[in-house]
Amino acid sequence: MRTVNQWLGEYGESHRDPTNKLLHWICVPAIVVSLVGMLWSLPVPGAFREISPLLNWGTLLLAAGVLYYFAMSWSLALGMILFVGAVILAILGLQQLPWSLWVVCLILFAAAWVGQFIGHHYEGRKPSFFKDVQFLMIGPLWLLSFIYRQLGIRY
Repeated sequence: MRTVNQWLGEYGESHRDPTNKLLHWICVPAIVVSLVGMLWSLPVPGAFREISPLLNWGTLLLAAGVLYYFAMSWSLALGMILFVGAVILAILGLQQLPWSLWVVCLILFAAAWVGQFIGHHYEGRKPSFFKDVQFLMIGPLWLLSFIYRQLGIRY
C-alpha cells in the first residue's frame, strides 16, 4: 500500500497550475457535498431511521471515507472528521432550499465536474483518477494536507 505522502505527491503532480488548484479548492468540496447529498436522498431501510435521522447512504459513504483516511494517516483522518461535519451541515442547509435535494446536488455535481475538467484543461494533464480511481478519495485529503502544512501540523 502506498503511503499518504506517495498518494499526495502523485496527486500533486497533475495539480500545479494555479487555475487548476483554485478550481479544485472550489470543486472538490462541491463534488463531495453533491455526491453525499444525492446518496442522502435515496430511500433507506426503516432500521436506519430508527437509529438516527442522519443515518443514510450519504453518511455511510462519509464514514467509509474516514475509515479509508485512518488507514493512511490518523492526523489527516481527524481533520477529515471536521470536513465531514461541514459536509453534513452543508447538506442540511441545502435541504432547506425550495427544490429537491437530489436535484440541487445533481446540478452541483455536474457543474463541479465541469469546473474540474476546465482546471485540468489549464493544467494540460488528465485528472489523476483516470490512472487510479482511488485518487477520487485523495482530492479532499490533498486539500487538507495543504492546510496542515500551512499550520505546521504533521501528518
